[in-house]
Amino acid sequence: VQLQASGGGLVQAGGSLTLSCTSSGGTFSRHAMAWFRQAPGKEREFVAAIGRSSSRTSYADSVKGRFTISRDNAGKTVLLQMSSLKLEDTALYYCAADVNAILSNVPVESRSYDYWGQGTQVTVSS
Repeated sequence: VQLQASGGGLVQAGGSLTLSCTSSGGTFSRHAMAWFRQAPGKEREFVAAIGRSSSRTSYADSVKGRFTISRDNAGKTVLLQMSSLKLEDTALYYCAADVNAILSNVPVESRSYDYWGQGTQVTVSS
């Protein structure tokens, strides 16, 4: 499985940005997908996850109500729509795939994920 993240960039506080992660290899519809982020000098943290069924999602408290994760199984893509961006959202954002996910599972721990993309930088300016 290979993951290619894109869509990062520079945005003003309060603005919006949509990240995209395209998967190749494996059976995408069987994978739980997630976004994590890592700011300079900080540990990687969970942002959002979506289960094999798009009806199951999970969000970090810090992004609830501002970020939306979605998936397109036909296009093998997972999106992270980010709005009302804050300075503290600045980080390198990674998408990840859990290829052993069970239908009802939406993992939030990084150790649950088997494959990782290369990261896309999001910088929020004041």
